Amino acid sequence: MFRKRIEDLVQENRPVTIVDMRRREDYEKESYPGAIHIDGDETEEIRQKINKERPVYFICYTGQKSDAAAEELLEEGYEAYSIAEGYRAYIRYKLQKLMASENDARERTKQIERSIIKKFRKELWCRFTRAVREYELVQEGDKIAVCISGGKDSMLMAKLFQELYRHGQKNFELVFLVMNPGYNPVNYQVVLDNARLLEVPVTVFQSEIFDIVASEENSPCYLCARMRRGYLYSKAQELGCNKIALGHHYDDVIETILMGMLYGGQVQTMMPKLHSTNFPGMELIRPLYLIREKDIRCWADYNDLHFIQCACHFTEHCASCGGTEKGSKRAEVKELIRQLAQKDPIIESNIFRSVENVNLNTVIAYKKDGARHHFLEEYEEK
Repeated sequence: MFRKRIEDLVQENRPVTIVDMRRREDYEKESYPGAIHIDGDETEEIRQKINKERPVYFICYTGQKSDAAAEELLEEGYEAYSIAEGYRAYIRYKLQKLMASENDARERTKQIERSIIKKFRKELWCRFTRAVREYELVQEGDKIAVCISGGKDSMLMAKLFQELYRHGQKNFELVFLVMNPGYNPVNYQVVLDNARLLEVPVTVFQSEIFDIVASEENSPCYLCARMRRGYLYSKAQELGCNKIALGHHYDDVIETILMGMLYGGQVQTMMPKLHSTNFPGMELIRPLYLIREKDIRCWADYNDLHFIQCACHFTEHCASCGGTEKGSKRAEVKELIRQLAQKDPIIESNIFRSVENVNLNTVIAYKKDGARHHFLEEYEEK
């Protein structure tokens, strides 16, 4: 039988010659992968360009011209086939494969979303909604720019906000904001691919932050973080947002508290929300405030998700920042906390609660609104 289905050609595991007999302009727009073009009326050219030792498959518009060409070559001893229904069969096959692929991807996305609400409900969903309620992070009429760096924390935050919008009162708006500060093409594509897989409709804008801080010798990571936040505030405000949401989690908070004490000589914390001093009317919120990093990592591993790390030019090879890699003060504090928690797990929560239980009667001095106060100011009165 010289007539074959397009599926037979797709499954062919021998070296073959594929001849597209349609008009050249149509062939040049799109053709079957690896096909050569020969006009349907040039039978002599067909004989010159094909190898008699290989099977040859003909594709035309409907299958009529390819039938005639295959029959003619069969009589001459070639192994020749005509694709039934022609090129439209190939188009139909491509659409079916695309739909199947999209259905598979959609099912995986649903499984990832279900894992947040079900398997990791206590660790992720409940802690997220508790932070939103306890710290009053989302208000009626808010338009929130959910800032996505491409790491595991910000991508999870985006999915949690989507779930909150679906299951909540929908009294707020979301913009999923991705800034490309100069990622290399591979890392940038990872960000876009993950957003597509997780069905997060991102708004992307460009900046040149990585190039600017590359020449900075002192604290490039600090400068980078400051600049990124400024760019995010500016773009979010331009889009009509009144808040930006960042993906800092519980571990970031306790590390910041301890870093301030050990390296800064001060008691302070990473606040769950704060007003911007440079962008009036804008506010920063941290909805992952009560979520542990290990639980975020478990969620990513469970769903076989792979995200980028810091990925700036300065750290692509040395991996010295980003909060989780070797070489930074934060990494030293992270390791210290890990060692202490091995001896007594309550230490982590004690660090977190320490800034909630400050007794001003037992503090030598403190600052409020830029003014410094000392215990001697009121000592005699007391």
